[in-house]
Amino acid sequence: MPTLDAIHWGPASKAKPKQLVVLSHGLGADAYDLIDIAPAWAHACPDALFASVHAPFQHDSGFGRQWWSVADRSPAVVEASARVAATYLHGFIDAELARLGLPPEAYAMMGFSQGAMISLFTGLRRTVAPRAILAFSGALIAPEALGAEITNHAPVLLVHGEADEAVPVTRSHEAEAALKAAGVPVEAHYIPRLGHGIDDTGISLGALALQRGFA
Repeated sequence: MPTLDAIHWGPASKAKPKQLVVLSHGLGADAYDLIDIAPAWAHACPDALFASVHAPFQHDSGFGRQWWSVADRSPAVVEASARVAATYLHGFIDAELARLGLPPEAYAMMGFSQGAMISLFTGLRRTVAPRAILAFSGALIAPEALGAEITNHAPVLLVHGEADEAVPVTRSHEAEAALKAAGVPVEAHYIPRLGHGIDDTGISLGALALQRGFA
């Protein structure tokens, strides 16, 4: 099964990892874009190893990485591309849990933008549910397929800036509705005046979601 390269941080406790938190970056970034979040969340899960992955494909511009190309944004093409990308994320999580000697449920997933999209798509289709899925400034790919394909009901945190011009906040509103319809427990927060990014409020919400997930 294909897998991914990653950079790691933690555990803050300096003990053997008891949990894994997988971070997935957005379009045109790379693993270094999110790893700085790990110290801010360390108090919530001090025994967790944070693994920030490099998306599998080089960005179309030649700089950074991408989960899939956005040259064609038609729903069918995006869905097909997300299915390919999901095989890489599945492979990484399985391999990393095995490498660390952790049980199959001892992980959580977080993503930003395109990384949030692949985290939601992959996480809800895993045989063993993640303890939490944190999706910042993202969207739900192929919502019409979710009801037939969902394999778990992991708790989901959605956080989105209301001033986001890259991924409109309506995409998270739509995701919230579709997830609730599929029976997924969802906590959604829409942050006034925030653009395409993660602010201190989002960091705090993410820490709480991880703390609850691993409790």
